[in-house]
Amino acid sequence: MKINIHYAFLPHTDPEASLKFYRDALGFEVRQDVGYENMRWITVGPTNQPETSIVLTPPAIDPGLTDAERETILAVIAKGAYGAITFATEDLDALYEQLEAAGAEVVQEPTDQDYGVRDCAFRDPSGNLVRINQL
Repeated sequence: MKINIHYAFLPHTDPEASLKFYRDALGFEVRQDVGYENMRWITVGPTNQPETSIVLTPPAIDPGLTDAERETILAVIAKGAYGAITFATEDLDALYEQLEAAGAEVVQEPTDQDYGVRDCAFRDPSGNLVRINQL
């Protein structure tokens, strides 16, 4: 039995800034952009993987959350300690340069890790950690 990752969810705090990162800097296509009241859910993904998407979602909107819980979640997101995702590419250095030139916040330059992975890391505009591995 084959199981695919279809959707992953990351919070966004600024939909336009997220579009600049995922669409403009990474080159992902926008698959859906759905608004409701003052909120937006934006589905993006790599053009070569139409079956795998990331849904950029407004954070802390669950009606079951208390105001205190909502504030805690937003504070953790602001510190960049809430969401994370790892991508992989055949040309890590080129993608690193592309994202750095686009103004993305660098967390780690391309590094050969002791555990056998060459990777780099950025924060998206909402603070989510985006690691990128060399294939």
